[in-house]
Amino acid sequence: MSILEAIFQPGWVDTALKVGIIVVKILVLIAVVMFHVAYATYFERKVIGRMQVRMGPMEVGPHGLLQPIADMLKLFFKEDIIPEKADKPIFYIAPIISLASAMSALAVIPFYKDFMVANINIGLLFVLAMSSLASYGIVLSGWASNSKYAFLGGLRSSAQVISYEIALGLSLVGVMMMSGSLNLNEIVKAQAAYPTGFYAIPQILGFFVFVVAAIAETNRAPFDLPEAESELVAGYFVEYSGMRFALFYAAEYIGMILMGCIASACYLGGWTVPWYLIKILPFLKYVPGIVWFVGKVYFIVFCYYWIRATLPRYRYDQLMSIGWKLLIPLALLNILITGILKVIF
Repeated sequence: MSILEAIFQPGWVDTALKVGIIVVKILVLIAVVMFHVAYATYFERKVIGRMQVRMGPMEVGPHGLLQPIADMLKLFFKEDIIPEKADKPIFYIAPIISLASAMSALAVIPFYKDFMVANINIGLLFVLAMSSLASYGIVLSGWASNSKYAFLGGLRSSAQVISYEIALGLSLVGVMMMSGSLNLNEIVKAQAAYPTGFYAIPQILGFFVFVVAAIAETNRAPFDLPEAESELVAGYFVEYSGMRFALFYAAEYIGMILMGCIASACYLGGWTVPWYLIKILPFLKYVPGIVWFVGKVYFIVFCYYWIRATLPRYRYDQLMSIGWKLLIPLALLNILITGILKVIF
């Protein structure tokens, strides 16, 4: 059989159409997420500025609205400096690993009913795997930079991920038990059928553990120890500049958006609205589901900014202590309580 005969088998049109739809979905997802990443930096500076009685960016465009574009152009044309004794192949690939892993995890997120790039039965497990893989980029960048500050940042990140990845995974076990599925689409549908309309109330312990672990997982304040400016200058990406620095920066914000998506899908009902709210305010049923989903993600991302503007950085021993002595026991207790209540009721 020739190559052309193999390609043009019966049903090849349907296959090509399906592949084309998936490619379009991927391109739309990348474009929308990168736009959100650009303006997430702008809104973070604005929100924290207001909380500290400052104006934030005001110079580039009206109210600084073009500041993200100016930042992007600056980083694009900035000199790409590589340390002389760096392990160059790993130095090059580390930021790509972080960005690609974070973007890949978004493929299984249900932004609307049955609207996702890949509807797989182990969606939640895939997200956890990809978020774990993103930390390899941080660890490798710290090692490959041949800098003591970057190396310490990479070591901190590896220990932090081991501690908080366990708590993050365990916090979601209760959601899996209640929904009976690892498919994020099915988890959202199960919440819609639940009396409260979402799992954040019955899974309050798990939700608390998830939020704290998600902040540590994305290396955000007050758990930004791998890049602590006060002692490590910039930590694991201290030797990076130009577009490679921008890739790490984008990966961090995509990680925040990803955690907001998981929180929305697993705890806040995703694109659905609780039935009792629709009964009180009937017009809410006409609001598109994707608006609810995105609004919930925005709320979680805003909480990241709020926490950064409010809390000081933890010491490293405190960070490890919280992970092993508080969050993991709480997550296990949540699994025990969920199991008992599921058996009884």
